[in-house]
Amino acid sequence: MVMDFSTQVVQWQKTHGRNELPWQNTRDPYRVWLSEIMLQQTQVATVLDYFPRFVERFPDVGSLAAAPLDDVLGLWSGLGYYSRARNLHLCAIGVVSLHGGVFPKTAQLLQTLPGIGRSTAGAIASLCFGERVAILDGNVKRVLTRVLGFDSDLAIAANERRLWDEASHLLPVRNLHEVMPRYTQGMMDLGATVCAAKKPACGACPVAKSCVARGLGDPERYPVKTRKLKRSSQSIWLLWAQARDASVWLSKRPTPGVWAGLHCFPLFESRETLEAAVPARYRPMMHEMPIFKHVLTHKDLFLHPVQVQLPTSAMRLPAGAWIVADEWPRLGLPAPVRKLLVHG
Repeated sequence: MVMDFSTQVVQWQKTHGRNELPWQNTRDPYRVWLSEIMLQQTQVATVLDYFPRFVERFPDVGSLAAAPLDDVLGLWSGLGYYSRARNLHLCAIGVVSLHGGVFPKTAQLLQTLPGIGRSTAGAIASLCFGERVAILDGNVKRVLTRVLGFDSDLAIAANERRLWDEASHLLPVRNLHEVMPRYTQGMMDLGATVCAAKKPACGACPVAKSCVARGLGDPERYPVKTRKLKRSSQSIWLLWAQARDASVWLSKRPTPGVWAGLHCFPLFESRETLEAAVPARYRPMMHEMPIFKHVLTHKDLFLHPVQVQLPTSAMRLPAGAWIVADEWPRLGLPAPVRKLLVHG
């Protein structure tokens, strides 16, 4: 099955896969790495908007490493999962300081850099350097578990290690420099465009005839993963303090914590603690805006914005600064804060 499977995937990718994305048709590890990080937990359509702007501002790993973190977070603002941006910056610094500005050419060495896990390392090494190494992101897990009929619970680490072994066994074995990039891209494309989580398009799949899950008539039961994320919720009050010149008071969030490293309105656990931060004479002028929900990976945030206009001398919070209207758009801001500032 090894040769048949990999050959079918490669041939299918040439004619039916995605070949026009801006990070494709290149062996530049910087662009491949950047796209891989951006695409984690993020739709292609969203990344298509951010990727060109990011590359224009930071055309290579050296320019990214030399940039202030605030500039990186500012350009990332709205993509979410901001630990990716912080690790992206740390990784760029590592490539420059430890590897002379040249990305390592093996998955094993790539994994020593911040924010690069096994699957991301495999993608960079196979796409850019033709290394015979597997990837196992969410889309590829779905393809492989269905094709193999792999019904072991992937919430158990030993079972995921077994799937890694299976993925490695199916890799191409010849002409790797040319074939591995096409194979890796093909696996990504199959998961993204054909082998969907719901209602997979089995009729368009190049390996449908050998797919165990299709033969059993129930592809949607794969992959099997029993552990569910436990969601929680939290109410947060945001103090939107604005001066007469339209400056806003922003402070940098601590690490770790929600929106770590981003510039944000001061956050409070209750209306009462927020009120206490505003001088008494200005409290009657506070305007409580409608509550709205912001969804994080494991938590729902119920946000209570409270707007008030203050003289710049009236703010007494220990951390933060007044940021003028033409400066805050360039800062790294949480998406809901940026939305409030832009749309009110």
